[in-house]
Amino acid sequence: MLPPSRFVRRVLLPASLFLAWIPTVRSESAPAVAPAPDPSQPAAALHLISAADPCFRYEGRFDRTDPAAPVVVWQGSRIFIDFTGDQLVLRFDGLTGQNFFDLHIDDAQTIVAVPVGAGQRLTCPLSLAGGPHHLMLFKRSEAAAGAARFNGIEIAPAAQVAASAAPGYRLALEFIGDSITVGACNEDGAADQWEDRRTHNNALSYGAMTAAALGADYRTIAVSGMGVAIGWVPMHAAEIWDRVYPDPASPRADLTAWTPDVVFVNLGENDDSFSHAKGLPFPPAYTPNYVALVRAIRAAHPATSIVLLRGGMFGGAKSVALRTAWEAVCAELERTDPGIAHFVFQHWSANHPRIGDDRAMADELTGWLKEQPFIHARRTAK
Repeated sequence: MLPPSRFVRRVLLPASLFLAWIPTVRSESAPAVAPAPDPSQPAAALHLISAADPCFRYEGRFDRTDPAAPVVVWQGSRIFIDFTGDQLVLRFDGLTGQNFFDLHIDDAQTIVAVPVGAGQRLTCPLSLAGGPHHLMLFKRSEAAAGAARFNGIEIAPAAQVAASAAPGYRLALEFIGDSITVGACNEDGAADQWEDRRTHNNALSYGAMTAAALGADYRTIAVSGMGVAIGWVPMHAAEIWDRVYPDPASPRADLTAWTPDVVFVNLGENDDSFSHAKGLPFPPAYTPNYVALVRAIRAAHPATSIVLLRGGMFGGAKSVALRTAWEAVCAELERTDPGIAHFVFQHWSANHPRIGDDRAMADELTGWLKEQPFIHARRTAK
């Protein structure tokens, strides 16, 4: 619960509303009774809290070209604010594709879908009592599936907003990868499906679970089907890892705005599966391209620890060609850079990892990380 003094009124209220909001001194012998609402009078309009309001906190890589209308691009991106009152409307423009968010208010949670089209007003489906509330929006669907512009929230006329309490993260972790890292299909049934991205939940991916276990800030730059040298989508990892959108033509992100303590890179499943499906040899460019990608990450983040990951699906676990090429990457990079390490998942799945698989992978990675000196040093320094 937050003390009322933390909340700041964001609109000028009519005098009648302002006076009605001030508590009235009442006699104990004659308690006042609030008059019943007059159904003939229109309900007071909600008021908009612009997305540019400083009470909003944004975590993730957004397109902030217009501060009043930031575009939520990457999976795992989060928006926080505290508010009072029993009414809430989310304001979006659905720019492209499918966009699904986990809406958290206090201890309740639901999924919100943002349809394509301008001027989307999404009434909160959760029941709200009066008083203070904590809101978080978490983009669960991947960047390559769609992007949405956030325009703010609408709250009751007498309601107030405040900045959420600082989270107190002990680490900052970034995961670069493909569908395994995205969390693609992890809430599907027996078969993978790509028509409805509601069941592709980054919040329960191995990376998000690992970050939660370590009390870490979290970013993920990952695209389903993406490879290092070849894959099921046109872009390669080196072309988009530092972009605002998952598009090689997109503007470059400001990598100085947020510095990860550890960057994890898990790539190669698509280089292997695409080559195998098309009857091609494993791409010889995989190793030099991967080395160049990691050296570009190092140039952007000189003091960051980098962990090269392998596994999660069949290629990473069983492909001799992928293992051989990946081990060559590790040997080349670790030979000259003591800030680089590697980790191989033992758990893997034939389909895309489901939530149970993500949990097993997160447990493996978290356990290993807790034993690493570079994690101890960084957590102690926070």
